[in-house]
Formats: sequence, structure tokens, C-alpha cells
Amino acid sequence: MNYTLIKDMMVLLEQFETEAQVHPHSYPDTIDGFKEWMFAQKETPGPQNLEEPYWEGKENGRTAESAINTLLVHLNRYAKTYSKSAISNSEFSTQEDFIYLINLKAFGQMTKMELIKKNIHDKPVGMLIIARLLRQGWIVQTESDTDKRSKLIHISEEGLRALEEQMEKIRQATHIVAGNLSHHEKMDLIRILNKLDRFHYPIFSRNIDSHHLISTVYEEYRFTKV
Repeated sequence: MNYTLIKDMMVLLEQFETEAQVHPHSYPDTIDGFKEWMFAQKETPGPQNLEEPYWEGKENGRTAESAINTLLVHLNRYAKTYSKSAISNSEFSTQEDFIYLINLKAFGQMTKMELIKKNIHDKPVGMLIIARLLRQGWIVQTESDTDKRSKLIHISEEGLRALEEQMEKIRQATHIVAGNLSHHEKMDLIRILNKLDRFHYPIFSRNIDSHHLISTVYEEYRFTKV
């Protein structure tokens, strides 16, 4: 038995657990999470090889965090313009309508709140979208066998038809949003965005009051400059 290999593995596991304590939710506490963390260590260049990119305002002291926030906002707006084009001259009112249908098609029936949370919406906004889809006949709701208080919803044949009629344009829009990134860059971006999503989703799911959201998160995660 190779005891040196086992010792090295234990050191890596200890590092993984330490990072998980400092940055909860960065990676799931599973073997898959450990493998993702291992891959990230391999792909992340060392400090001596890390060449910082330029961002607007950097020379005036603008922080990386500020640049990331602005770029994410810009990309969201670009994506919305392409989504708006994809549903022009169609029966869809908003991009949220077809995104809800896509999720139901991909993941099957679920409760209203599961669908709303999957789309990162507040309950009032999500319920309006669901009501609109019900009026259109694109989704159907039934009583849950396990909880009579909950309603399960699934996409209807009419919803599948409406979705299929626009899918080619929707696929084209998603390709355009990915822009001129290479396959390797797309994979890197997915890993980074997944990491951010794993950080933010548990916070979002707690429904912390807006007045206390920033102070609560900032204190819990003890953000420090790196």
C-alpha cells in the first residue's frame, strides 16, 4: 500500500475542509465537490504567474469587485435584448415565460415555489408569471399526492408547442450571448459562475429581509480584501 499517497490525500482533504469552513457553499461537501475543488487547484495559476487583466477605472483605484458587478449587469442586459428579439412576433409576453416553460420541460413537474426559486424570483413576481402561463394554457396544475396544500405544475401540450415554435430563435440567442469565447473559455466561465451560484443561492433561499441582507451576509462570511 502506498502510504505516501494516502498521506498526501489526507493533506488535500484537510485543505478542502478548511476552505469549506472559511467559504461555506463554495463547493458541495461531497466527493464531486472535492473533485471540483481539485480541478480548480490545478487550473488556477500561482500568484507569480497570475497576470491581472485591465478593467475600466483600474488606474483610478476602481476595485475588481466593482468591475465584476458592472460587467455582470451589462451581460444580463445584453442577454435580455437577445431574448426579447427571440420572442418578438410570438405569443410570449416576456423572457420569463419561456424560461419557466424550459425549466418545466427539462426538470419535470414541481411545486410553484420550487419553480419560482429555480428562477431566482421573489414569490409575488413568480406567482404572476405562473398565473399568466395558466391563463395561456401552457401549464397545468394538479394537487400533490403527498401534500394537499401544494399544487404541482407541469408543462402542457400547448406549452410544448409554443416553446418548440420559438426554440430555434432561443438557441440562436444563447449562442450569441456566449459570443466569441473558445470552448476552453466557456468551460472556465461555467466553473466560475457555478461557484458564484453555489455561494449566492443558499443566501437567496433564506429570504433575508432587504434591510438586513448586506449586513448579515457581510458579517457571516467576514469578507476581507485579498
